[in-house]
Amino acid sequence: MIFVGLSHKSAPIEVRERLAIGRDQLPEVLARLTAHPAIGEALVLSTCNRVEVYASPRQQAPALPRPGSASPPPDDELPLENEALRAAVAVLVGLGGDGVRGHLAGRVGSDAVLHLFRVAASLDSMVVGEPQILGQMKEAIEIARGARTLGVKLGRAAHRAIKVGKRVRTETAIGAGQVSVSSVAIDLARQIFAELAGHTALLIGAGEMAEAASKLLVRAGARLVVVNRSLDRAAALAREVGGEPRPWAELERSVIDADIVISSTSSPSYVVSPDLVRRARKARRGRSLFLIDIAVPRDIDPAVNKLDSVYLYDVDDLSQIVAQSVEGRAAEAARAEAIVADEAHAFETWTLERALTPAIVGLRARTRSILVAEVERSLAGKLRHLGPAERQALALMVDAATNKLLHVPTTRLRAMASDPRVAEHVDSLRELFDIDGAPAESGAAALVEGELRGAADGPPTPRSARGAAPPASGARNGASPRQAEPCPQAAEDNGLYARQPGARPQPAEAGVMAVANPAAAVRAAGLKGA
Repeated sequence: MIFVGLSHKSAPIEVRERLAIGRDQLPEVLARLTAHPAIGEALVLSTCNRVEVYASPRQQAPALPRPGSASPPPDDELPLENEALRAAVAVLVGLGGDGVRGHLAGRVGSDAVLHLFRVAASLDSMVVGEPQILGQMKEAIEIARGARTLGVKLGRAAHRAIKVGKRVRTETAIGAGQVSVSSVAIDLARQIFAELAGHTALLIGAGEMAEAASKLLVRAGARLVVVNRSLDRAAALAREVGGEPRPWAELERSVIDADIVISSTSSPSYVVSPDLVRRARKARRGRSLFLIDIAVPRDIDPAVNKLDSVYLYDVDDLSQIVAQSVEGRAAEAARAEAIVADEAHAFETWTLERALTPAIVGLRARTRSILVAEVERSLAGKLRHLGPAERQALALMVDAATNKLLHVPTTRLRAMASDPRVAEHVDSLRELFDIDGAPAESGAAALVEGELRGAADGPPTPRSARGAAPPASGARNGASPRQAEPCPQAAEDNGLYARQPGARPQPAEAGVMAVANPAAAVRAAGLKGA
């Protein structure tokens, strides 16, 4: 898996707003990402403080990761991750312009998964512990599913991230109290006015963040005026909290009446201009005006800050108050970090178990082929007189022998998924049993059921209930109906991703974190670590 994006930590608001992607734009952006031959699955998370791409390469790395290997491979040996990273960068730069390039961060493999889990747990949020991120991530997942860009591997990681976020909120008090951008904006208003009671607050916009701010303002005793392009929506919000709705045409009059203005719309351009504020300032006759812009892209032209007696704050200006709130929840954040690390490790183990599947399937195929060959030799010689019942018994015997021979090595191999030496063990296994040259297990099964029984000229007999073990959890052969639907570029090709003619097949079961040198992949793509 790869991650590419920017947030409040890596880019100021003037850069973030260039890359702001509205909900309606997300399907098109997802289509651009998965149209690239290097990207098989994609998810885009776009909020006021971050725009992030999570993607799974269409083909996976040919080998398992080797923790602690003596010398990392050169950058040109990491084409899969590099191409996926570069493709994601190209899409984001195409949306936001070349100016966003230097602010983009990237991660690969287990680092990307850890980042995804930290985001879901609100540990990477500007306001640590804020609950909105889980809803935003759920919406991003639904949009990706609707666009058919979320498949088995990335889908598993995304849905696991939601569970991690819920677990953090359940097992820690990181979200205790009012923790959101809206609540921080109200805290700033309290710093400006010791008491909000008796003051008029203007709320521009009536969306989710505006709704949260309205409740806090009224609770603090402020008189609330709501202005929105949709008067019905403004009226509904004002009615809910006991405020006064006004039509958009009365925006300027409302600014004149207000002591403090909080703006949170989804407008792609400024809704409050310097000329509007200049006229309002004249009508206010010297009274100071405080404006808090919590929208991205920004609602209020930054130039208004140059006017006398006008004070403008945007989301980046809230960082000092945010820092104070983080200090109060430091212990809970540490507990949350431990949960995230534990979940990321568990996910990595699951991923490596998936990566082991081709080796296990190959070992079964090699063992079957040897047993089938020996039985066939006997059937062509001393045992050629056997009838249908005896041949069926031999077929079941091959099934049972395969299972008994491989039960211990298969169980131990899967148990070693998190062992740093797993790559060496798998390589030794492939070399010792010539697994890469073994026939597919489906072919071996055909030999057992077809050639051993075909001579009896009778109807095919179902395989024993004690037959071959099913593929490892998550493998596409024998996948359960509950699996996420594959991305449109992944054809139904018996477990192999769609590929160019002549390309070497890559098993879909390969792990999403099979990356030999994540740092080199990120560096080669010209990105900084998140």
